Amino acid sequence: MEPRPPPPVPALFKVAIAPLQAFFRLEASSGILLALSAVVAMVWANSPWASSYTSLFDAPLALEGAGGRGAFTFREFVNDGLMTLFFFLVGMEIKRELAAGELRTPARAMLPLIAAMGGMLVPAGLYLIFNAGTPAAAGWAIPMATDIAFSIGCLTLLRGRVSHALVVFLTALAIFDDIGGIIVIALFYGTGVHGEWLLAAGGVVVALAVCNRFYVRNGIFYLLLGAALWYTMHHGGIHATLSGVVLGMFIPTLPVRRGREVLNELASYISRTLKEPEDEAVRSAQILYIEEQLEDIEPPLNRFVHLWHGWVAFGIVPLFALANSGISLAGMSLADLAKPLPLGIIVGLFVGKQVGIFLFTWVAVKTGVSPMPGGASAAQLHGVAVVAGIGFTVAIFVATLAFPGEPQLLAEAKLGILLGSLLSAVVGYLLLRFGPAPKAALSTSPL
Repeated sequence: MEPRPPPPVPALFKVAIAPLQAFFRLEASSGILLALSAVVAMVWANSPWASSYTSLFDAPLALEGAGGRGAFTFREFVNDGLMTLFFFLVGMEIKRELAAGELRTPARAMLPLIAAMGGMLVPAGLYLIFNAGTPAAAGWAIPMATDIAFSIGCLTLLRGRVSHALVVFLTALAIFDDIGGIIVIALFYGTGVHGEWLLAAGGVVVALAVCNRFYVRNGIFYLLLGAALWYTMHHGGIHATLSGVVLGMFIPTLPVRRGREVLNELASYISRTLKEPEDEAVRSAQILYIEEQLEDIEPPLNRFVHLWHGWVAFGIVPLFALANSGISLAGMSLADLAKPLPLGIIVGLFVGKQVGIFLFTWVAVKTGVSPMPGGASAAQLHGVAVVAGIGFTVAIFVATLAFPGEPQLLAEAKLGILLGSLLSAVVGYLLLRFGPAPKAALSTSPL
């Protein structure tokens, strides 16, 4: 008996759900959602219901276990707990690019590395010009970051105006920014090193290396080891969210078996099963077997990235923006933007990023270190360098580390991040949208 086809989807349901499906297929959607979350947080924190915003994210939580009791707020749970998954995804993306992506050879990685150095050193230097010798100097690393979701989302909106090579260049640059930010957080924003706990963390890393060596694919092992690494790093004085990066770097990038071998076996198996009598129960078991065999040719890293990307991009990062972008403007004036802290961040992101990236890249190209990505013009490179000044997620994260227990400085820092990022996004978009037309060869960009 032939199985009945599934009932048709009602037309009204299709009409209602189609815009949502299109939204989540849009490459820029994560950046759009991130921006909306920041806007909602700002409006909420300055509305008549501002107290509910504070009450929600400052709500006390507790976690009890055999080792004792831990108390934290909902905001700390998001920043120190859920953001570990964000850094886990960052770690896997870095490893994938190093293993099989645009950073797999020194020649490919050299130009974005040089550009990233300029995009970190110049903004940090400009920030210190405004804030050296003040309590705000601790935030020198804030304008170093480039937000991948926002910046790539901005370029995605410029369909046909930016070459694919420049998009790859910006992505690689942002990845090096992430690596630099991770190193800065580990070295400068810890809470004091405790050797015995770091030794325990080292033991967990060895266990992760063993799992990587023997191509362990079961996520439970990595979940348990990741939790242990978070706990030991937290007590060891290194910010615990970086455990996500370490964990991501140990997820295997190679499949268990060669794809050709598995596909040949499946071809023979399917040929045999098609000659057998039709039996729905047997057929279900056969399909399950095929699915299990196909899993052998999918690297665990790819599977984990696909599994977590949606949760991080459309859940954790927007929640982080919602929890950390609610700056009360009560008592503030335009004169506050001229204070050294927000001004240093705005100048660092908007001026420092574009000057550092463009200058370092231009020198590297002129000295023959690497060719210009896709043969792009100086105007296009400049526009992309401006867009790279969108520093949101990691910048706010660093601000929360730089100014713990200093709500006034933290509020000023967040204000500077929001305005500096907005300025970079708007000006960068306009430069690329209305600047010189790209070469005909570049107009075929998939963006």
